[in-house]
Amino acid sequence: MRRFLSLAAVACLALLTGCSSTFPADPEGTLERATNGTLRVGVSDSPPWVETFDDASPAGTEPKLVQKFAERIDAEIEWTENGEEQLFKALERCELDIVIGGLTDETPWIDFGALTVPYAEQERDGTAEKHVMAVRMGENALLVALEEFLLAEGATP
Repeated sequence: MRRFLSLAAVACLALLTGCSSTFPADPEGTLERATNGTLRVGVSDSPPWVETFDDASPAGTEPKLVQKFAERIDAEIEWTENGEEQLFKALERCELDIVIGGLTDETPWIDFGALTVPYAEQERDGTAEKHVMAVRMGENALLVALEEFLLAEGATP
């Protein structure tokens, strides 16, 4: 038993010394790459949350929030417009950093992206819809930074 405890202690020590000093971390380095760089945002038309136009940047509640977040991390935004399925596939392939488009916490795409805390609530047919944004699974530093921003902007988890 004593030998087992010694081995367990050595294993724990090895794990702790091998851990990254930055927590939470982004395996793909998304937040680090986007900070002072480019934030790649996928948008799906869903007024009033997101309104897309042929020759202009998207407008609406969510693009305004994302623009403020990008300013906070000194990033330029590269917008990509498409349907939700295509956007979430691009998110999985690490081609996008954030997806917006009137998503709620009941989105069928929950298995394809990490959802933020709800940042807004809307009553529809007697049910409260909680609006969220999505980031790539595992990119926890980006998710935490975006959630901290949304909470500072008045979101209530």
